[in-house]
Amino acid sequence: MRIAAIADIHGNDLALAAVLSDIASRSVDMVVNLGDHLSGALNATRTADLLIEHDFPSICGNHDRWLLEKSIADMGEWDRIAHAQLSPRHFEWLRSLPATRIVAGSVFLCHGTPASDTTYWLDDVTPGGAMRISPRERIERFAEGIGFPVILCGHTHIPRCVTLADGRLVVNPGSVGCPAYDDDEPRPHKVENGSPHARYAILEERMTGWSVDFRLVGYDHNTMSRLAAERGMGGYALGLATGWLE
Repeated sequence: MRIAAIADIHGNDLALAAVLSDIASRSVDMVVNLGDHLSGALNATRTADLLIEHDFPSICGNHDRWLLEKSIADMGEWDRIAHAQLSPRHFEWLRSLPATRIVAGSVFLCHGTPASDTTYWLDDVTPGGAMRISPRERIERFAEGIGFPVILCGHTHIPRCVTLADGRLVVNPGSVGCPAYDDDEPRPHKVENGSPHARYAILEERMTGWSVDFRLVGYDHNTMSRLAAERGMGGYALGLATGWLE
């Protein structure tokens, strides 16, 4: 069994198209999609159309949920830009997505943690605002009761694989469409992957257990960066162009 995991596309249709092209050459059995599909300063409509066309097993991320639950006045800028581009059929698709799901009988999908789509799991924010790998005890605690050999999550945009004490894997494939961002929750911090590549992962079940291949895919990131800049989001534009925020 070979599964490609994608996450955190954030309306970056060019990055998604490049990743799907790379996946098509890798002989995978299934593609799963871990949420935060559309929100951003980019092309929410084409991204949604691509995902609806492919009909991958998908879940709802926090930004997807906010597109459905929040009033436009209460939305952040990423969500407002995406919301204005979407049609009723796109919102209907978002409403159909569960918060978690199980695929292939052995792989559990969530966005943040199994219980929360807004909580970082494998990485955490230090009191000084730096991102670091979460303490082992914290990672183990969030995995309690999830009795599957592979658990997939997204949300932080940082590729990461952690082996739990009982051998289960928790894997974040990284972000397809947003290599760098800043946020105020749980405290002000920056996430920077250091390159503009689109990221995803391929997981393969072998006789010796599951392996993980983190993939970095080049695409026309400068076009996406210019689009973000045209929409007044200079920091986002720099992140798309470089993987850094300054």
